[in-house]
This record gives sequence, structure tokens and C-alpha cells, in this order.
Amino acid sequence: MTRRHGGALLSAIMALVVGLSAALYVSVASDHGPGRDPGRAALAAAPGPGDAAPISTGVWVGTWAAAPVSGEPGTAADGTAGRTVRNVVHTSVGGTSARVTLSNLYGTGPLTVTHATLAVAADGGSAAAVPDTLRRLTFGGATVVVVPAGGQTVSDAVTVAVPHDSDVLVSIYSPTSAGPVTYHPHARQTNYVAEGESTEDVTGAAFTGAGEYWRYLTALDVLSNEADGTVVAFGDSITDGVTSTPGTNRRWPDVLADRLRASVADDGDAPRYGVVNEGISGNQVLVDDPRRGAAGLNRFERDVLGRTNAKVVVIDLGVNDILRNRTLADPQAVVDGLRTLVERAHTRGVKVVGSTLTPFRGHRGYTDGREDVRQRINRAIRADGVFDEVVDFDRALRDPYDPRSLRPEYDSGDHLHPSDRGYREMAETVGLTKLQGSAPTRL
Repeated sequence: MTRRHGGALLSAIMALVVGLSAALYVSVASDHGPGRDPGRAALAAAPGPGDAAPISTGVWVGTWAAAPVSGEPGTAADGTAGRTVRNVVHTSVGGTSARVTLSNLYGTGPLTVTHATLAVAADGGSAAAVPDTLRRLTFGGATVVVVPAGGQTVSDAVTVAVPHDSDVLVSIYSPTSAGPVTYHPHARQTNYVAEGESTEDVTGAAFTGAGEYWRYLTALDVLSNEADGTVVAFGDSITDGVTSTPGTNRRWPDVLADRLRASVADDGDAPRYGVVNEGISGNQVLVDDPRRGAAGLNRFERDVLGRTNAKVVVIDLGVNDILRNRTLADPQAVVDGLRTLVERAHTRGVKVVGSTLTPFRGHRGYTDGREDVRQRINRAIRADGVFDEVVDFDRALRDPYDPRSLRPEYDSGDHLHPSDRGYREMAETVGLTKLQGSAPTRL
């Protein structure tokens, strides 16, 4: 080959690479904008070549999710540049193929992912993978994807048997910084970091760093014959499970997933649903907080209606509107905010199950005035038809001798958040038949 021809060939190859990179960049969906369903176009895209093509029939459902909360403190300068993040997530239902959603919502620059993998964990909570389950993730058929600041992307599907009630490892490597790392604190799950590119390490030996954050990963979907849709648990720290025992998956949405699976296995009358947890510690219905995420009103589209095949949402939100308000919160404003969420859900055919607000006497934020606001909100929820169905978490957890307080065995010790036993009681209070059906027909 002559030097002139070789140079022309090299130029053509470089032009192709640049063109592909640009196409990948502009095709990533944005997390922003009213009425948008981020990533829906990517979710519908054809799978990539090779092992990215699903070979089984079924329904795409959410098996795990976590809401992006903010930028991780201390990561503004370097992000996770030159390190591999290995997230450990727990499935609610199984499937024969899987795909993930990565978010750069709080990044200030583009997130370049050059390597990403998915595998079933060898042991619960371990960084080690079952070797023959490890799959390289692609995005539009390419192994490299650039996620713009404020955006998200959805991977192609990979064919892999994902068991229900199991841990899955999602590993992400970026050679450069995108600024603050989009993360979810209070994971109650050990996650891992390795220096250098280690996405295909099945031993887990490279992952010497550990922490309780999920980074970049916001959803895991599976192509499932076990489920027909997704239940979204939408709430604050009580839904997030911040006082549950770490590494044991004892948050109330986890227990609800166990109950649904058991009922289906016993030929019960429960619906066949995966369960995903969109709780954020400190979250409010009405007010944004830089450290505790967008208000429920401002993240509902993304975290509920944007979830794959969402059929039902269970809302337990409002306690922080009471506790974090320096004056007394307006109970009618909170109830009106909840009604707005219901209206938005109904426009997409999503049924809404809502809960009463649980007691917090003894917590440092308790006052008689705040207790009165809680009672007024609960009366409206019970009597005024705010939701399609009501789950009375207040009645289930309160002390019969002092209804302003949690029962001692259900109290984690801070007089606000439940213990493991309390979370189990919450899940068992949800009547499974209340999750059946659809949203009322709009007239």
C-alpha cells in the first residue's frame, strides 16, 4: 500500500469514528423538560449485535431503580475519572435479558463511558461475578457512549438469565471527569470502586474501595415472563429504607416484592409486578432541596412515569413537608400537591395507591402544631378520595397507647423511621389486591 493510500484510509477511519461519536452524543435523551419521558426512544431502539439481541419473549419491566438525588460531595473536580464503579443492586423479578439506565443529571460536563458490563453477583453483596453471566454493555451497538450533562442513556439489551431476589453487578468506567457524580446516597448496600479499568474483573479483587452510594446507575430492566408490569414506590427516607439493616434488603418495597412473588407462586390473586424503589431521604412533595432531590411534584415524571411499564405507584410522601418547614406547613397545600400527582399519573393510565403519614412524636422535629398538620393531612387522605386506594401506614405503625408515636417494636430508635420489623409491617399492610386494576377512566 502506498503512503498516499494509507493516509487516505486512516483519514476515512478517523472521520467514521468522529461521526459515530457525534451521533452517540446527540442521541442521548435529556432528563430535563416538562412532559418528557427520558430515554423512551432509546428503550425502543433495536438491540445491538451479538449477545445484545434478546432471544426470549416476555415483557419489559423494572426490577430495580433508584432516584438520582444530587451531585456527590467532593467529586466536582475529578468525578470518577480513571476508576471503575461497580454498583450492586437487588432484583425484584427475574428475566432473560437486561438493560440499564445511566444518568449524568448532575454532571457539569459530558460523561464518557468507554467500558460497561453487567453480571450476576457470585454472592449476596459481593463484588465477584458469576463468570459466565458477565456481559459487555453496548449503546446503540457501540461500546462507547457520551452522556451529556443533565442527560441519561439506556443500554442495549443483553441476553443473560437474571434471577429474581438476586444481586446484579453493573460496572462503569470513564477515563475523564464529568464533574459532580450523579448519585443516590443511603443505598443501604455496599458498592465498590477500583482504580483503573476493571469492568470485566469477575473475581472482584480489583475493587478495594467500598461505600454506600449508587453512582450513575438509576434503573435495571429485565425482559420477564414473571411479571406484567411495574409497581413504583415513591416517597422519602421511609421508602428509601434509611434505617433498615444494610445489605439485607429489608426496606418495605423489598418486602412487598417478596410478597408479590410468593402470592404468584401460590397461585394467589396478586398482580404479577416488579417493584422499584424511588424513595429519596428528606424528599418533600412541594419543595426542592439541593441535597435531598427535586420535590415530588418536579421529579414524578422522571421517577414514576418514566419507569418501564409502570402500572401502579404507591405514594408515601409529605412528612418532610411538615418537619422541614420552619413555620407550620399548610396541610391543604400538601394535599393539593398529592392530588396533582394523582392527576398526572391518571393521564398515563397509572393507578395511585396512597398512604397516610406515620407518627413522629419523640423525634427532634416534633411539635403539637406539626402533629395537628399531620392529622389534618391524614383525615383528608382517608376521607376525601385523594388517591384511588389508601393504605393506612399510620394505623399500622402507631402505638395504640399513644397514637402520636410509633409502636416501640416498630421504632428504629429515632422515633420517625421504622425498624426492620416496622418496614415489614408496612409492606404487609399493603393489600395486594389494591395493586390490581388500572387508573379510573378520565371523563
